[in-house]
Amino acid sequence: MTRFLFVLLAVFCVLALPASAQDEPLNSPYAGRADLPAPEFPAGLDWLNVAEPLTLEALRGKIVLLDFWTYGCINCIHMIPTLRALEEKYGDALVVIGIHSAKFENEGETDNIRQIVQRYELHHPVINDSDFIVWQQYGARAWPTFMVIDPRGNFLAAQSGEIPFEAFDELLSGMVAFWEDQGELSHEPLALALEGADTPPGLLAFPGKVLADTASNRLFVADTNHHRIIVADLTTAEVLAVIGSGERGFSDGGYGEAAFNKLQGMALRGDLLYVADTENHAIRVVDLAAETVATLAGTGRQGYGRLEIGARSPGLDTDLSSPWDVTFGEGDLLYVAMAGPHQLWALYPDNTVGPVVGSGREAALNATLELSQLAQPSGLFYRDGLLYFADSESSTVRVADIPADRVETVAGTTDNNLFDFGDIDGTPGVSRLQHPLGVTGGVTGPVYIADTYNSRIKALDPATNTVTSVFGSGGTGGFRDGVGLEAAFDEPGGLSYADGRLYVADTNNHAIRVIDLATGAVSTLSFSNPERLQIAERVTVVGGNAAAGETLALGSLTLAPGEGEIVVRIVLPEGYKINPDAPSGVTFSADGAAVTLEASSVSFRETEFRLPVTLNPGAASLEGTINTYYCEAVDETLCFFDAVTVTAAITVEDGAAGGDIAIERAITPPAVAVGGLTG
Repeated sequence: MTRFLFVLLAVFCVLALPASAQDEPLNSPYAGRADLPAPEFPAGLDWLNVAEPLTLEALRGKIVLLDFWTYGCINCIHMIPTLRALEEKYGDALVVIGIHSAKFENEGETDNIRQIVQRYELHHPVINDSDFIVWQQYGARAWPTFMVIDPRGNFLAAQSGEIPFEAFDELLSGMVAFWEDQGELSHEPLALALEGADTPPGLLAFPGKVLADTASNRLFVADTNHHRIIVADLTTAEVLAVIGSGERGFSDGGYGEAAFNKLQGMALRGDLLYVADTENHAIRVVDLAAETVATLAGTGRQGYGRLEIGARSPGLDTDLSSPWDVTFGEGDLLYVAMAGPHQLWALYPDNTVGPVVGSGREAALNATLELSQLAQPSGLFYRDGLLYFADSESSTVRVADIPADRVETVAGTTDNNLFDFGDIDGTPGVSRLQHPLGVTGGVTGPVYIADTYNSRIKALDPATNTVTSVFGSGGTGGFRDGVGLEAAFDEPGGLSYADGRLYVADTNNHAIRVIDLATGAVSTLSFSNPERLQIAERVTVVGGNAAAGETLALGSLTLAPGEGEIVVRIVLPEGYKINPDAPSGVTFSADGAAVTLEASSVSFRETEFRLPVTLNPGAASLEGTINTYYCEAVDETLCFFDAVTVTAAITVEDGAAGGDIAIERAITPPAVAVGGLTG
């Protein structure tokens, strides 16, 4: 038996492909040993995807695969499809346990890991090992690291880096055969309690990127976990088209049959929309006129080899690795943030591809375009020969000066240190970011940064390279409209500028936020025809009053001048709740000087909320819409949409009683509403 195990261990180590500059030689006390009992999991750690913590003792009879990972690491992300394939092949004989030992402070929060477990669609137990207790027990030194424990609870094998399916398959198939012969392999299903399993899907699922185009008056949303693109009117937020079947896949064709896999960044040139189809490792193009999708580069396989800077190869014959964003440079040159090999690539007009910036070594070294070292570039913005990129794993924003053949850091640490991050404004070397994923700007003026793990939007002055926090309260994030730093985001991943506004892919809030740069107001985009976005396979949406265009009138209201509020109360029947993952919201406008709205729109996830107003002597007409998404609270098998238009004629004069406008909306499923409105 011992000889058999060591042969498998040798196969496992030889076939493994270390793929990260952060990898260090594995110094586990268990490395090379197949005779030591694996240490038990310590008590007191948070577990996800299970109802209660597991023990190795209780897992006797199972092959256990430990995955030491951190959720921003591209090499860890690359291994998720491999782990998924292993789980599908070996079923209940194999138990994968993710040991999440966080690199970034934000990644150590259990609630954030809970979001990531859902975003990455992990269906195995995960431990929050933020204090590196399990990491130290097993002697891990790199992300990712994998360790195998046999059905008797003994350590078998360990290896760092990206490991191909074939290496795992050789090891596990031999183990299954051996332990089946011993009669010690258990196929009893593991009881799971998957995070988010009882939450009905919202309209968006972890949108990663967004693109606003003033010329065509269109907004494009990468609805990443729904594997599709949403096209909306930039002015009215009417959904114009949905591109992609909504199912994970890799196929070209018409809008309804084409398939993507966790797509991210987009770039527009005329009626052609170029897409970074991240987990398909491909660049796709959408012909918006013909309503078709085609592949320009990538084979669907992840690439491991690296081309020399300046080398080019046919796009459809080249394996890419996690393209995360795209943007146009001069002419028809499309730049690609190739997160996997830590390089910037280009797609040329003849559909050849090749690297243009970065040696391929993961680090934060500034030098020439060829010799510079990048760390998981994930966001792009091009202006006047300067290619700005969000270098996420170095927590910096850097610039590739194409004409001058050099790379420099314009925000974040200037040390070559992938662990130097924070939330500090200032100039390069003083300022600190935390895993930024997005960068954008106008023709002139500031460059805006999605400082993702700080849940903030920051502005970079290109003249002085000074960074200033301008939107978002920071910290662990949240969901709140407001002005400037009062607003709250949750790991925003994408930004786009258009006509004085910033559009934000607020990833963990499953929402698109809109920032008016003139007023500093942050609001949440509400699609005017959201029924087009419902996922029919998973949720039954019952219509009614929304399609009927119901209008409820408050009539004439006389109010006293001063500060007041619009108080909205949603009354749901027993057994129903507001859908927390859908963009319920209200929008109001006033025609006349008597009513001044502090914010014209607000999102809500509670049944009662308020909008401050200022009332001045005079008259005004008030009009608003209330869009409510709600679901069954227990079974959550049905979700509904309610929409109503509210109108009122407002007179403000001295001596009147009260300064609040109270609106009560009583809803009766299926979306048959009775409105009681009082002033």
